[in-house]
Amino acid sequence: MHTNGGIAATTVVGVRKAGCVALGSDGQVTLGNTIMKEKARKVRTLADGRVLAGFAGSVSDALTLFEKFETRLKEYNNNLVRAAVELGKEWRTDKYLRNLEALLAVCDAETSLVIAGSGEVIEPDDHVLAIGSGGPYALAAARALLAHSSLDAEAVVREALATAAKICIYTNANITVETLRSAVEK
Repeated sequence: MHTNGGIAATTVVGVRKAGCVALGSDGQVTLGNTIMKEKARKVRTLADGRVLAGFAGSVSDALTLFEKFETRLKEYNNNLVRAAVELGKEWRTDKYLRNLEALLAVCDAETSLVIAGSGEVIEPDDHVLAIGSGGPYALAAARALLAHSSLDAEAVVREALATAAKICIYTNANITVETLRSAVEK
């Protein structure tokens, strides 16, 4: 599943396989057509390490959304779907929030979602999600790797991001990946 929504200048990809979910991003931050930073961390853990979140779009907007999302997670006892739906509703209807230009990719041990400012909360059918300008490239690479390799989720994310970095001018090879294992696998 790919949701770009006009948000550019990064790549975030998530893969769920064999009881593990991995979410990763490149590290490039651009301003217009200038690279401003090469080693940004666009994925992080929330909810005491039980939720992974990544963003594409404006850094300041994404940080605002991370904060709002983490508040929703606490409010709904770390229920990822409920917190995402509530953030999506608030994002769509709040005068200030609806002007934020970012997308969020969020995962817990069981569910992966993309949250957009239009109120959309989308769960991919095939356990792969990708956002940002390099999203289509990383999505294609991840799907091919899942179908034709024995790589684990983290390795698929790393390889998909490396592939996107070779194609998308807004994606670099400074890759950060976070992982979670399901309770069954621990």
